[in-house]
Amino acid sequence: MYEPTPDDRFAFGLWTVGWEARDPFGDATRAPLDPVETVHRLAELGAYGVTFHDDDLLAVEPDRDKAIAGFRKALDETGMKVPMATTNLFTHPVFKDGAFTSNDRDIRRHAIRKVLRNLDLAVSLGAKTYVCWGGREGAESDAAKDIRSALARYKEAMDILCGYVLDQGYDIRFAIEPKPNEPRGDILLPTIGHALAFIYELEHPEMVGLNPEVGHEQMAGLNYVHGAAQALWHGKLFHLDLNGQHGPRYDQDLIFGHGDLKSAFFLVDLLEHGGYDGPRHFDYKPLRTEDAQDVWDSAAANMRTYLILKEKARAFRADPEVQEALRASRVDDLAQPTLAPGETPADLLSDDFDVEEAARRGYHFTHLNQLALEHLMGVRG
Repeated sequence: MYEPTPDDRFAFGLWTVGWEARDPFGDATRAPLDPVETVHRLAELGAYGVTFHDDDLLAVEPDRDKAIAGFRKALDETGMKVPMATTNLFTHPVFKDGAFTSNDRDIRRHAIRKVLRNLDLAVSLGAKTYVCWGGREGAESDAAKDIRSALARYKEAMDILCGYVLDQGYDIRFAIEPKPNEPRGDILLPTIGHALAFIYELEHPEMVGLNPEVGHEQMAGLNYVHGAAQALWHGKLFHLDLNGQHGPRYDQDLIFGHGDLKSAFFLVDLLEHGGYDGPRHFDYKPLRTEDAQDVWDSAAANMRTYLILKEKARAFRADPEVQEALRASRVDDLAQPTLAPGETPADLLSDDFDVEEAARRGYHFTHLNQLALEHLMGVRG
């Protein structure tokens, strides 16, 4: 019942299952994974697509042309898609003070060249979204970076990239991925709201949207479901990264649903009923304790959990008692405009409203929330 198929549009980054499990305190516990094997194994599990950083393709084959040829052949053999691509602007020491916003102009130019080169490859593989994560765009000291100039340089880079896409006639758009901190002490564009404000200052805001990640918003103590909903409202949810997180700490990249399960439930409900039509992309890391086989078990767990929550959300919405509770809580009323067609502020001022009676009304949210939990726990539906 919970077996994924390509129609579910589940996708994984090469860097997810391919993570060698290094961390700041320990060396790798797994060997590098051949991207060709990744494509075949994910296809066998029922995934729809695979995504990559430019450097991911060189995990075992250092010759770029050979690595690309092998990857392309694997895609052709399996029918797997590449819905998204991105560029590694954070691993190499040259990016220690950032890429697009490095204080060093030569490095800023190198970073843009690196992205331009990979954009060509991404488009040739069919990618429709290009994610920009500025993990090194930030600072540890307020004295070290003029943030106003850094944002101007960030804008300049995005404007150059958008202009290049238009000049080449490419069918691809950009998605900014916010994160509050790690690896930098403070990262520029740390949340969905910051990124949205930045996008509308660009020369081509219509070409740039968001790739919000569950763990990144929760690291900032924010509600990811609300953030994704706002991105949808703006028409800017171009892509998303699903994983698990236990509150505002370091970026855990747990299997989807293995963090805040209730939030994951409401997120799936939003994605399935809120108009999002992009891939369900998992950006997680198999636990450092796991062996090579467990990597694929963890990939399957992401998809299975999503499908279970999808079924739970469907049953929640179909439950007559839930429908009645939604009406009792006036949830549907929020979609009704506050002023009726043709009404004016003068009509509003003439309302006969009993504020004390209205203040005594209850919204019955406790019952509604309990019903959601009971569906999630499997005692209803």
